[in-house]
Amino acid sequence: MEFKQVIAERYACRKFDGRKVERAQLEAILEAGRLAPTAKNLQEQKIYVVESEEGLANIDKATPCRYGAATCVIVAFDRNHAFTYPGGKRDSGVEDASIVATHMILAAANEGVNSCWINAFDPEVMAKELGLPEHEEVLMMMDLGYAAENAPMNPLHTKRKELSETVVYM
Repeated sequence: MEFKQVIAERYACRKFDGRKVERAQLEAILEAGRLAPTAKNLQEQKIYVVESEEGLANIDKATPCRYGAATCVIVAFDRNHAFTYPGGKRDSGVEDASIVATHMILAAANEGVNSCWINAFDPEVMAKELGLPEHEEVLMMMDLGYAAENAPMNPLHTKRKELSETVVYM
């Protein structure tokens, strides 16, 4: 699929048919995340693929937003390995993990797999439910799968501000 088509047609799916993502498609999605740039190429992201009944039940304890997806990806980052910016006030963990997640969401669309970026959960609760290490911070969860036959698209999806409202040339 052409990149412009991928970004134009991709939407947040909130009703899945319950099928797991095919392994070849999942590998392509994960590979896109692996190739994402990170500050100083530290690659501090940690990706968890959750497909087991137990794992999905634990996710359901942390968020109501699985929407029937049988494959969920948790994107976290290692706080101990993120690049600290000059001034020491912030690090690259959130932005690097966001770039990784965005690459995977776009790759999913390219593979014909629907997705939804989920952040309606307490990251500490999600980490605890999944038994993640304390030095890792959960950024987001990504539902992955195939849209249910009657899955509606959010009517706000196609509403976008004009560039002149969001871009300032200096």
